[in-house]
Amino acid sequence: MPKLTPEQLKKSIDKGEIAPVYLFSGDDVFRKQEITKQIISALKVDEFNLTQEDCQQTKDIGEILTLANTMPAFANKRAIILNNIDKLTKNPLAALVNYLQNPLSSTCLILFHNDYKKFKKDKSLTASLTEDSSEVLFEELKSASLQKWLKDKFTAKGLQVNTDTLMMLEELVGSDLNALTMEIEKLSLLLVKREDKTITEEDLLSSIGYSKEENPFALNNAVLSLNKREALKIIDNLLKAGEEPIAILNKISNPAMKLFRIKRLAEAGVPSFQITSAAGLMPWESRLVSMARNLPPSTIMLRAIDKIIEADLAFKTSTADNAGVILKGLVLSLLPN
Repeated sequence: MPKLTPEQLKKSIDKGEIAPVYLFSGDDVFRKQEITKQIISALKVDEFNLTQEDCQQTKDIGEILTLANTMPAFANKRAIILNNIDKLTKNPLAALVNYLQNPLSSTCLILFHNDYKKFKKDKSLTASLTEDSSEVLFEELKSASLQKWLKDKFTAKGLQVNTDTLMMLEELVGSDLNALTMEIEKLSLLLVKREDKTITEEDLLSSIGYSKEENPFALNNAVLSLNKREALKIIDNLLKAGEEPIAILNKISNPAMKLFRIKRLAEAGVPSFQITSAAGLMPWESRLVSMARNLPPSTIMLRAIDKIIEADLAFKTSTADNAGVILKGLVLSLLPN
């Protein structure tokens, strides 16, 4: 019973190598569904030979297993998708285990196990799989793996995108693959008539519904770039637009903490190539490490962090007299001259 990664499974599907049973575990239901569609397409299964059931509604799977043991109707293959098998009780689970030990070759049974903690404890399913069946783990995509998945999706659409834009997409939309896929589709339609297929941050903001002036990362980026003049200008614009001081403060405090960690590690003599991970930065933020020499000493930056904490309390208790002065003062104390 081979254990495959989703990428290895895709390659085997492309070669026409389809197993009689697939056991999909892990929390990423979206990619399970996505690759299931590829399997169904590769099998060329028609509606008469395609069955989809959910064990939350159908806990007695006797009829489904009988169907799995039945030759397809006027076709070469039958496909059965059984979702939420982690919800099966003892007897239905035993019946499924019995089938897995001797599956019908003309049936492709795809099992979704969506409780990974339970899956790791109960080995009965994996132990019953035959040598020509496959187990595939779909872990939730994060950081670098999510960025790669996004870039591959853009490439498949004939679009080009840089790391900063990918990072912005993740920050704005989150890690939900369904929502991210919808945004990529919207961007594809946005650029359909444009010769240059490179997605810019402005394209992304426009697609999601922001204007260039409303870039939610503008202040964050200005602080990280040590651009004091731009940061002060953005603070003025945000206050005039009616944004709450506490929200503006958050856009200063997050990059400030990153810069402080970088400076403190640099002063401690940590090699540049180790600071990225030690400071909790994403791989694409490694460029920030080179800025450490331009930052004030960590003792001065720590005082700026203390002022951020004081400002946070003042804004939350409505005791701050002049939000603009406080916010600009933080930038002036944090960024070098």
